[in-house]
Amino acid sequence: MGENSKIEWCEHTHNHWIGCMKVSPACDGCYAEAMMDKRYGRVQWGGPGKGAGTRSLTSEANRRKPLAWDRKAKAAGTRPFVFCSSLADVFDNQVPVAWRVDLFELIRDTSNLTWLLLTKRPQLIVKLFEKVGGEWPRNAAIGCTVEDQERANLNIPHLLAAKAELDPAFAFLSCEPMLGPIDLNDDGYGGDHAPGWTTYLMRLDWIIAGGESGQKARPTHPNWFRDLRDQCAAADVPFFFKQWGEWSPVPARDDLPGRPQMVRAGDCFITPEGQSHVLTADLSSPLEGCCGSAAMRRLGKRHAGRLLDGIEHNGFPEVRLLT
Repeated sequence: MGENSKIEWCEHTHNHWIGCMKVSPACDGCYAEAMMDKRYGRVQWGGPGKGAGTRSLTSEANRRKPLAWDRKAKAAGTRPFVFCSSLADVFDNQVPVAWRVDLFELIRDTSNLTWLLLTKRPQLIVKLFEKVGGEWPRNAAIGCTVEDQERANLNIPHLLAAKAELDPAFAFLSCEPMLGPIDLNDDGYGGDHAPGWTTYLMRLDWIIAGGESGQKARPTHPNWFRDLRDQCAAADVPFFFKQWGEWSPVPARDDLPGRPQMVRAGDCFITPEGQSHVLTADLSSPLEGCCGSAAMRRLGKRHAGRLLDGIEHNGFPEVRLLT
């Protein structure tokens, strides 16, 4: 529950507790539910029609592991990133207040670590932190999951409000799984701008994007990733492309660069709007480009990799030094 991480954008993961409740389409294929509920039976995952589920505090030994990471980081002069609650949500209102108080005491005691507090409940960040009390730890960043434009318009204003009030290390988005196009140059006001207006992207410090993995993974249109990458480049905001996930573009033909190989049974076409169709038979003629559809092939996360147009994007935010 708290080890060196296989997640590409952090060095460690830590879970003070496990268990959660599904609250958005990004939760549909939750890997934590598949592992901790379905496979190990440690908790019952909550969701619409199922109730809030259950939560389980991890062991004392597990909860103290970050203290050792902190000592090593201090000795090495590094500031490793710790993704907190990969199997839960820090700002889950079903969690006892005492658990969150203990977690924030740990964060304050590990000032050589940069904690990444990623939530699907940004509207609760300030409210639940008020019950913790004290000053916000300067080594803790806040982020929220944004899988499409609807969730961007719903979640980002709450995240930015929390950033303004709490002054975290930085604020970031995880656009994983990316289930639709996202325009971060939008600001939720439909173009009706007051003087001095700023877009979402102008107030964010880091964007992570990735496709979905797992048995029920949904494909992501490549242009959604490309557009988000280009938005970040134009605004000089660090962009991290984590993975294609289960699905990646059908490889290009050697004789016709830019055009995919013949699509086959099991491949998928996804439209720019997100409608997808898995083929049940091979096609004798290519259909790429039809209404902007992209041909995708299920290769699995490891084989799909994390190159976007042949480039690995490893942008990270600047971390302010603590004094």
